[in-house]
Amino acid sequence: MSVEHDHSHHGHHQHHGDHSGHARNGGHEHHQQGKVSWGMAASATLHCLTGCAIGEVLGMVIGTALGWGNVATIVLAVALAFVFGYALTMRGVLRAGVGFKQALKVALAADTVSIIVMEIIDNTVMMVVPGAMDAGLASWLFWGALAFALFVAFLLTTPVNKWLIGRGAGHAVVHAYHH
Repeated sequence: MSVEHDHSHHGHHQHHGDHSGHARNGGHEHHQQGKVSWGMAASATLHCLTGCAIGEVLGMVIGTALGWGNVATIVLAVALAFVFGYALTMRGVLRAGVGFKQALKVALAADTVSIIVMEIIDNTVMMVVPGAMDAGLASWLFWGALAFALFVAFLLTTPVNKWLIGRGAGHAVVHAYHH
């Protein structure tokens, strides 16, 4: 157990920034340390966005169904976005045989900035689109605005993730565990 833990700890720094082709060549592309492809950043962002979107939609659905106000609904949506965002990352890390506490640390390191950026953009768009928050779940305006918000969040968070991964932070942390 401790050997495995140790290995994953050291693997942490050698492999940062290389998960573009890890399935094909075992992930040994660390010669391009600072070079992070847009595809890689997009995949990290999409991963995070999936968790955020699940939490976000659930939060909006629950808040709206319970007749809560915008603030309470957004607080719930953001909280659930963090929960699901971290949960998806942890699932992959736990599968690599890492303990729960370590997996949580990895998820926190990998996704916190990404989720914060995403949630700010996402909820700002929802607030800015006229009537989106009050549209209700049966309305195309609500779902259209939410889809648009998530799309904008994806576009704006991808460069943030690209920068983070290039510095060996963000999702680079997770990919030390994918070999």
